[in-house]
Amino acid sequence: MLSKREMASYGLGAVGKDMVYMFSASYILYYYQDILGISAIAMGMILMAARVFDAFNDPVMGVIVAKTRTRFGKFRPWLFVGTALNAIVLYLMFAAPPALDGGGLVAYAAVTYILWGVTYTMMDIPYWSMIPAVTRTPKDRENLSMVGRTCAGVGSALIAMFTMLLVGALGGDSERAGFRWVALIVAAIFAVTELVCCISMK
Repeated sequence: MLSKREMASYGLGAVGKDMVYMFSASYILYYYQDILGISAIAMGMILMAARVFDAFNDPVMGVIVAKTRTRFGKFRPWLFVGTALNAIVLYLMFAAPPALDGGGLVAYAAVTYILWGVTYTMMDIPYWSMIPAVTRTPKDRENLSMVGRTCAGVGSALIAMFTMLLVGALGGDSERAGFRWVALIVAAIFAVTELVCCISMK
């Protein structure tokens, strides 16, 4: 029987996880095209390459997680490492060095976005895969899955409601600076929520 603390901790993990996902999915094109000036064609190619890579990355990560054996379990190490790396890459993705332009900026966007996808998969697959491992009770599994999906929606909604408000408040006249600050805040919230989830789930 799962405790309320475990259910809440799992839900909190979903909030942070989907804040990161929605922030990247909703604003990466705006940041690189409208703010930094990368062409739509270049960004389209970057996103397409990332999707193709994900098609191979996801099943490979699933196999790796399934074969993991550590004293901390098979899911917790990947959840922890994937979160730490993804939080760092998220910040870097929205903190492109001002000195970069042209091909250098395109290369920076491509490398950071693909790395973001890889590191997100590292924590996303073990997050959802742990449900059958934490309880044998079908009702608990169903409830935990529902909590995860509901809280994921909360995380997405928070990003939709507050991102541009924070960008304006923190960046002033510079949207570029604003996005860098918001990325740092989202990455920090993400790291804390997943740490709570890692510690609390048995």
